[in-house]
Amino acid sequence: MPFILFRLVRRLGRLRAWGLPLLLIATVFLTSWPLMAWAEPPENTITAAENYWWWFLVTASTVGYGDFFPTTPGGHLVGVYVIVGGIATLTIIFTRIATAIENAKGQRMKGRIDLGMSDHLVILGYTPGRTERLVQELTGDGTGSIVLCAWEDVPQHPMPEHPGVGFVRGDLADEAVLRRAGVHRAARVLVDARDDNEALTLTVAVTHVNPDAHVVVTLRDMGRARNFSYVDDDVRCVQWHSPRLATEELQDPGIAAVYTELMTHGGRNTYSIRLPAGLAGTGFGRVQEAMGRGFGATVLAVQHDGALLVPGWETPLPGGSVLFYVGERRLSEDEVTGCCSV
Repeated sequence: MPFILFRLVRRLGRLRAWGLPLLLIATVFLTSWPLMAWAEPPENTITAAENYWWWFLVTASTVGYGDFFPTTPGGHLVGVYVIVGGIATLTIIFTRIATAIENAKGQRMKGRIDLGMSDHLVILGYTPGRTERLVQELTGDGTGSIVLCAWEDVPQHPMPEHPGVGFVRGDLADEAVLRRAGVHRAARVLVDARDDNEALTLTVAVTHVNPDAHVVVTLRDMGRARNFSYVDDDVRCVQWHSPRLATEELQDPGIAAVYTELMTHGGRNTYSIRLPAGLAGTGFGRVQEAMGRGFGATVLAVQHDGALLVPGWETPLPGGSVLFYVGERRLSEDEVTGCCSV
């Protein structure tokens, strides 16, 4: 019987993966039943229709409750046949399951499957080292799920050590690829392309798939930011060489516009002034409030001995400190001294 079973498995080996174990166990059942009926005496109720399926099930699965059993040598051989058939079927099933899991893992590592995420962040484009830094900063800031999308030249997931980062690979301007990454369900999209022309192409594709997503684009030439406003007024462009600014814009939409305004000539601008000697030891809060009330200026940072300080409201400012502030014009030492002395 085992030899016949082995020959049968070889003949059935060309069938589809999941059809093989089903056909195998069905063949063993249909062939073992008449053989058992031929080998066992009529008084043995094991061959009754209401009993045989149960005996076959527990025997093929090697459980063997013992409530029904063959009594003749021929019946014992049929039992061996059923056991071997059951083990072969289970082996095939477990092998197919393990293969399916491994294939799914391989397809996931190669970026070929639909990730099915929603309300997540999608990064379009991969640059070795730079993208890892972006992901590290984003995950450090508490960003949820991230999907990294790369072109075909990235053969597999470049950051498998990050379980919260999915991977999709393909033509990033293709709607099907973007949908595999869940762009149509994403809350935020970072376009970090290889050049500004590619960035514009990807931005058009993204806004087509998901016009409601918060889209941030990194550019080499910020002069081209106006081109992106033609696509969507809500697209935010940041300098490619400032990845930290990109992550901040993703976390706090609109902050890039604030930075751009601060760094733009005209209107309010950024200035610095050395703390007047007479204000040494004055609390930071007093200086901040006085400059704000007197001149509408906002102190952004304090530097002392080459190091930036993050003073509390009551922290006294050391002599020689440099104040960096935003205002409508540059202030003189006398003006700062006067407003803080009132």
